[in-house]
Amino acid sequence: SGPIINVYPLDLIFTEAQQATLSSLRSLPSTFKLPFGFISDNFPLCGYRRKSYMLMGWMITSLSMLYLIWGSDLDFKVYTNTDENGVETVMRGNSPSVLFLSVSFLLFGTGYWFADVMGDSLVAEKAKLEPESSRGQLQSTCYACRFFGLMLAAPCSSLLYSKYGPKVSITIMALLPMMILPLIFNLGELKNAPVKTTSEQCSEIWKTVRSRAVWQPMGFVYLYNVLQIPNSAWKQFLKSVLGFTSNQLNTLLIVAYVLLYLGILAYKYYFITWSWRSVYIMTTLVGGFFSALQILLIYGKTFGIDPFWFALGDDVFADFVSGIQFLPTTIMMVHLCPTGSEGASYAMFTTVNNAALNVAAAISTVMLKIWDVTEKTMVSGDLSGMIKLTIVTTVLQVSGVFLVKLLPKTKADLKIMHDSPHSGSKIGGAVFLTVTFLSIAYAFVVGLLNIVSPGWTFGVF
Repeated sequence: SGPIINVYPLDLIFTEAQQATLSSLRSLPSTFKLPFGFISDNFPLCGYRRKSYMLMGWMITSLSMLYLIWGSDLDFKVYTNTDENGVETVMRGNSPSVLFLSVSFLLFGTGYWFADVMGDSLVAEKAKLEPESSRGQLQSTCYACRFFGLMLAAPCSSLLYSKYGPKVSITIMALLPMMILPLIFNLGELKNAPVKTTSEQCSEIWKTVRSRAVWQPMGFVYLYNVLQIPNSAWKQFLKSVLGFTSNQLNTLLIVAYVLLYLGILAYKYYFITWSWRSVYIMTTLVGGFFSALQILLIYGKTFGIDPFWFALGDDVFADFVSGIQFLPTTIMMVHLCPTGSEGASYAMFTTVNNAALNVAAAISTVMLKIWDVTEKTMVSGDLSGMIKLTIVTTVLQVSGVFLVKLLPKTKADLKIMHDSPHSGSKIGGAVFLTVTFLSIAYAFVVGLLNIVSPGWTFGVF
């Protein structure tokens, strides 16, 4: 769905706020991974805790895309209408509205993240069986395969979109989940496995989150990701000011997926021996350097390099950095999961991560209102707001490096912290759970407002 979300709203002439709303709604269900995991741990479906729910998730993704196909005209039709006063108005024909497209991708995201939680739970269960010396190898291999698939799917989707429009790509998005259902049906999983009572699981999770080995590093993860505020006007700048085509924007996305995959491999084969603190310090500073290069692109100082290739370097390298940063936190999370509650506990830890990113995205949307970065202003040549927004987001992203001492250095340090008899803290656990549930509530309220009143932050459309 990446290439579709990346350019389809631009081609439908959605505003920056509408684009941000659509993107945030697609990822909104990632914040509800905790209830997904809790349901899976406590209420087996047809005797299975994982694969039955995985089947359900992928069916929802497929049906949501069929809903989009049947409920709207996906043949690309954009034209202008001139009234008697000579005023031109851009029309989108019978293309899906912001609300309809948002609801469709919200349902798609719900199914996707439901299935994703089941996959994560299976990996968490198996990863805990690894020898101590090779902990993290299974996860890094699984995620490498996952991002390799993204890397292959992105150019195919981009090519289909550029040649045939959105309808073919969305039809494939509806059919592919159906094709993997037989594979999930034959997935090996113990039927009618013993399930701990809900009270026992809640007690274990509470004992886990009280540990300093949980609330301190997860506090870092939350605060660090909240500071990774994206520049929501950047894509509009590339298209409207620099004249990037849909194909070029999707090329940026494709290369980003490639570098994300290479970042995963780089950690798996090289950085896995580094301390977690060193990884975050190095990647944060390098990411800040490339983010700052965007300012040069805004000023047109590209040293003779074509703007597209310059943007390709400074824009997508951030995904290589993200790939390197991704695995340390997931490995850390698996180490913290109590046996028998992998679904809910791992989902809770990843919810903290995803909720922080959703908060960062919401802050990014609000920041669009601080300076004038509308398409009309930027096209007129006034890029002062864009420069200020880029500087502020870059500084905030790099400032996360000052929090790195909250992280344990290695897996061994994490274990020592976890096993310490003095590491438990009811206050730390309560703060952790409060932040987690408030983030879920915040994401739900924002998502509801985005559906009922898209663009409510701006008071437009």
